[in-house]
Amino acid sequence: MEYFVSSSAGKSGCGSFSEPFRTISEAAAAAMPGDIVTVMPGIYREEVNPPRGGREGAPVTYRSAEPRKAVITGAEEIKGWKRWKGTIYTVELDDSLFGSYNPYTEILQGDWLNSTGLHAGEVYLNGRAMHEVTSMDELESTNLHLEAWDPSFSLYKWFTEQKEGKTILYADFQGTDPEKESVEINVRRRCFFPADTGINYITVSGFVLCKAATTWAPPTAFQDGMIGPHWSRGWIIENCEIADSKCSGISLGKKYQPENDNKWTRGGMKDGSQTEREVICLSLKEGWNRENTGSHIIRNCEIHDCGQAGIVGHLGCVFSLIDNNSIHHINTRRELIGSEIGGIKLHAAIDTVIRNNRIHHCTRGIWLDWQAQGTRVSGNVFYENVMPEKARREKGTAPGEDLFIEVSHGPTIVDNNIFLSPFPLKLAAQGTAFIHNLFCGPFTSIGIGTNNGKTPNPRYTPYHMPHDTAIMGFMTILHGDDRFYGNIFTGSSRYTEWAEENTGKAGTSQFNGYPDPEAYFSRLQRALETDIRIDRERYYDHLPVYSRYNVYCMGAEPFDKESDAEIISNASIDFEERKDGIHLKTNLFSMMKQRVPAISSEDLGTAFEPEERFENPDGSSILFDTDIHGVKRTENSLPGPFSSEESAKLPL
Repeated sequence: MEYFVSSSAGKSGCGSFSEPFRTISEAAAAAMPGDIVTVMPGIYREEVNPPRGGREGAPVTYRSAEPRKAVITGAEEIKGWKRWKGTIYTVELDDSLFGSYNPYTEILQGDWLNSTGLHAGEVYLNGRAMHEVTSMDELESTNLHLEAWDPSFSLYKWFTEQKEGKTILYADFQGTDPEKESVEINVRRRCFFPADTGINYITVSGFVLCKAATTWAPPTAFQDGMIGPHWSRGWIIENCEIADSKCSGISLGKKYQPENDNKWTRGGMKDGSQTEREVICLSLKEGWNRENTGSHIIRNCEIHDCGQAGIVGHLGCVFSLIDNNSIHHINTRRELIGSEIGGIKLHAAIDTVIRNNRIHHCTRGIWLDWQAQGTRVSGNVFYENVMPEKARREKGTAPGEDLFIEVSHGPTIVDNNIFLSPFPLKLAAQGTAFIHNLFCGPFTSIGIGTNNGKTPNPRYTPYHMPHDTAIMGFMTILHGDDRFYGNIFTGSSRYTEWAEENTGKAGTSQFNGYPDPEAYFSRLQRALETDIRIDRERYYDHLPVYSRYNVYCMGAEPFDKESDAEIISNASIDFEERKDGIHLKTNLFSMMKQRVPAISSEDLGTAFEPEERFENPDGSSILFDTDIHGVKRTENSLPGPFSSEESAKLPL
């Protein structure tokens, strides 16, 4: 059955082509497994709560009749602004506008959020979100918010207060007349999100979803998003534009657990890491498994201008595919400060594949936090993922990175990626294989950040049975068990002064002092041949590092036990963004003598703690035999993400 929806219909009909529904929600109430809901161009100011999903092979499909012409928005246009003082206008709104959820009384709060006093609401001038301030003095001030990527726009700001059942907004439009421009405020929490869990097999295709009053989404809480499956299975979100969420755009995350919801913030009796462990164990009891959750696909979407994350997910992101998306300008206003921020921020991304995405102009590109077991990051292009200038100059401010992997035992595969931001990698994990990547710039840090507090409080993290959510054990992070084969490492070409001031170094030399495999396993063997109880400390040493076929230039240095590194002293590399993509500007590929034999799962072995191979989610072996453009590699290929000089000249 196919139903039709048109916002321009004179009245709501039966859902046929000639008598369409006026709202998507009406069609959702009628749609059954296998049905299609076709939505005509128009603006749909509603929150769609699908009451049922489909079945495997027979999803309920919602599609825009014309790509990105049907807009589902959480915002309403607001007129009636009156000049209050100077360039500041005010409007008084009856609280009945908001129904049961008023974003201007909803304070953002929760675990790992450091910002205080901000609301879930937003004010948009001609589609662009203005800056919220928390006092009238701040509203009248001419001070810039220097941590924003565009400090000049931070003068466009708003403030809210409540009075006798009214929501009063004040906004400084900087000389613009709001009655002559488009001014919207978000009044709905989400755009497309089921209220119930277990609403499986829904496809959402070709929409614009924007301007919703989402809430802060840490892993210990219910995870909000403008669109998401809400603890369901088998969703496809494709060909959509997802923009201007107060917090997160897409949520693949955790459902509501009342006993654990923001437990650290609410009570503080247990550390956040301990709360996180309890969340995971309770979720297993509540049905966190392949049959109930995950196996989602997000592809060909543009996701931008969200305050917290483009895609967020904890536990519910398992067994999923995130493919060929453009994710950019996430957390650029820098109103929300804390953890859980990134273009993609996932916890427990078991067997999740993140490939062929372009991620840029975010505070941080991808953050894989806890249990990146079976996760593969492949063929992505990262650039300009960095703290804004003011934040970079603050002493002690952690720089953003293209990729941050934290407290995971692996196996995690990172292959054929291009990392062009000032800091390409932060690694507070183990069991990761880096194959055929280009790293431009120093690593933020290696082998730190897995203790809590000033005294040793190791973060014991679960690892799982292969390709399953079932927990195999818990262990702290020892660091090492990492593989670097056929990568290119360069020093900084941009933000050089700032990069040099940071403690990170380019290349793998931060692993100096770690054992190589021969030394590590020889020690274990000697202990087995004597008395295993004599040397129990060996179980808590750094794990070995495997490093071969790599190239180092522009000051990058190799791991001290790497025997076949190629070091090039006079190479240069930069990039330029053009209409057709990113173009590298380098002489490096004509200078390299290093060649890499075919690398496969068999060469990588198993991650130490889970004893799981570096392999595909279905358990099959991987042969790394194509480059970032899909070009076939020869038996002795160039290091890095390009199989040849010709491939390196193609736009990205």
